[in-house]
Amino acid sequence: MMEAWRAHDLLWVSGLPDGASLPAWLDAAWLRAAPLVVRRASTVPGRIPVGMRGMLRSERHACEVDAAAVVRSVTPEMLARLAHTPSSGFDCTALGALRQVAPLLDATGWAWGPTGGVGFALASGLPVLRADSDLDLVLRIAAPPDAAQAGALRTIAATVTACRLDLQIDTGSGGFAYAEWAAGRGKILLKTDHGPVLTATPWEMA
Repeated sequence: MMEAWRAHDLLWVSGLPDGASLPAWLDAAWLRAAPLVVRRASTVPGRIPVGMRGMLRSERHACEVDAAAVVRSVTPEMLARLAHTPSSGFDCTALGALRQVAPLLDATGWAWGPTGGVGFALASGLPVLRADSDLDLVLRIAAPPDAAQAGALRTIAATVTACRLDLQIDTGSGGFAYAEWAAGRGKILLKTDHGPVLTATPWEMA
């Protein structure tokens, strides 16, 4: 049975993606160390839409890889286990904020994990983080939060003050920015595998 990859999962593959026009900074040596990030996009069975990143913010590339080429994978939830201890070899404000907020995230009972540059650095050990790096997190929430859960989310958002927090809520059928939902807008942007959708009911999207 083929693995069900989810957005934000990190994958290592054997060799370079076939049939892809790759930028100069992306070579076999980099791919041996750097994971690919699963992104939301529609594709054919056996193919995985991924994003690649380099050392610089400008170094980003999107393509697809064969599922059969995956040799290792790490999920954000797996990286959450590393959030309570200092990382060897590097540190930054975003990592400190992650250690601070991790107990609050654990207490919600929801699956969660770091994504973005923090997740990439924790998974690979590559020094991609900067002093001004954001803290990107994903929370897997399959149903609308009740009043107590909504309060816990507000506390989590208010706790991270040392750096910019990008908290994404994954409903199972898409993902949206917590800050946009918490602002009480009539409709929010839900990112799905079939493209972005403006909706007032993100948990009801099939």
